[in-house]
This record gives sequence, structure tokens and C-alpha cells, in this order.
Amino acid sequence: MKNDDYTFDAVEQTYADVAKAKTQEGKKKRSLARKIWRVLWITVVSLVLLQLVLLVAYKWVNPPLTPLMVQRWFQQLVDADREVNFERDYVPIEEVSPHLVAAVIASEDGRFMRHKGFDVEQLKISYRENKAGRRVRGGSTISMQTAKNAFLPHRRSYLRKALEAGYTMAIEKLWGKERIMEVYLNIVEFGDGIYGCEAAAQHYFGHSAKTLSAHEAAQLAATLPSPLKRNPSTSTRYFKKQTRVVENRMAKYGRVNLKHKPKKRSEKDDETLWDFLRWVKTQRRG
Repeated sequence: MKNDDYTFDAVEQTYADVAKAKTQEGKKKRSLARKIWRVLWITVVSLVLLQLVLLVAYKWVNPPLTPLMVQRWFQQLVDADREVNFERDYVPIEEVSPHLVAAVIASEDGRFMRHKGFDVEQLKISYRENKAGRRVRGGSTISMQTAKNAFLPHRRSYLRKALEAGYTMAIEKLWGKERIMEVYLNIVEFGDGIYGCEAAAQHYFGHSAKTLSAHEAAQLAATLPSPLKRNPSTSTRYFKKQTRVVENRMAKYGRVNLKHKPKKRSEKDDETLWDFLRWVKTQRRG
């Protein structure tokens, strides 16, 4: 009997040890899962807080780097046919030729001083043309491009578009038109590794952005849709044609005062992204 009792006790102890080991293993797994989850949410919260800090800070502080600059630098490193190049020299808006301000508005966003970050009318045109399978100029405004360039990598995705919209609304509220234009002109890409109007003016024309002529400003504005393919150094027939188009529009728009919005406003000027989304919903129903 004693042997039987001993055997029973040993088996019972073995089961207890196994159960205890499983319990401890389960606790370790749950503990590891909690640690991973904690790291993830702390990382996400930290990134969100960092972006909020940058949104406010960039109202006064110049962005030292942008996601696109880093992206292009890595592309240059892995591409044997491209030189590793980085040209950038930040200047305040007062040191930028008024011709360039007029040129980029004429070329990229004619309603820059009127809209609230989104050119709803152009977005509607783009939506209709895309539905019809035709290519058309995108509805991206200077405010949207500034938000994308300053905070987001250049990758096509619905998430990036959603984030871009959020950043656009934020900088319109926090920065104002003059600051948006200043940041835009200092971070936008004008060639492979050439960022900002001062670096572009020095690279292509050998003088500062402040002394850009109307023709030179039109050339830089004509560069923006595709800076890696078309810029003042290429001077193709198509590029010259686009430069003339920008010059003609500049003559129409005239000098732009970034400190004051136009007094005459219409209902279109007050349309927001939500108005566009509601319009898209009605289009889909129809």
C-alpha cells in the first residue's frame, strides 16, 4: 500500500508540476503580449504627439528635413546612375521674388488665396474625368502639397490621402497662407536633390531667389509637376511651351498679396472637403 500511495503521490505531483509549468508559461505569454501591446501603443501615441508638436513648431521653425528628402537620398544611394546630391538653403518669404509666388499660384493653384485648403471645384472636375477614364490635372492644392511634402512619404495609398487631408486642414488653421507658401517654396523639389527656391535659383540661374525674373520664375513653376524629368536645365520644346503657359497665367493673376485674402468671395470659396465628400456620395447614388 505504501508503494501504491507513493506512486499515486508521485503521479499527482507530476501533474501538478505540469499544470504549474503550463500556468507559468501562459502567464509569460500574456506578459509578453502585454509588453508588445504596450510598446505598440506607446509608439503610436508618441508618433501622434510628435506630429502634433511638429505641426505647431513648423509655424515658426523651418523643417530641417522632409520624408521626400530622405526617400530621394536613399534612392540616389542605391541607383548607380544617379549622383548623391542634396542642395537646400532656406530663405524667408521676404527674400523670395514676388514673381515666383505668382508663378507657382498660376501654375499649381489659381485659387490658393481663396480656398480653405481644398479646391473643391477642381476636385469635382478630377473626379468626373477619372470616372470617365481620362487623365486630368490633379486637384491637389499648394496647401495639400505642403502638407504632403512636410509630413508624409510620397506613396500612393488611401491612408496617405486621408492623412494628407488632415494635415492640410491643420496647417490652414494654424499656419495661414503666407506661412504655407513660405514652407512650400522652401521644401518643394525642383530637381534631383534640389529642394527649395533658393537652391533652385542658385543651381539653374546662378543668383538668389529674391532676384528671379518673371521668366525664370515661370521656368521654376513649370518644373514642379515633374521635377526629375523637366526643369530649366532640360529646356525641351514641351518645357518651353509650359513656361509660356505659366507666363500667360501670371499676367492674368498679377501680383499676389499673401497677407490679405481677396475681399470678393463666392460660395465656392467657402466649400470644404466635407462638401466635396457629400457631393461624391450623391454622385455614387445617382
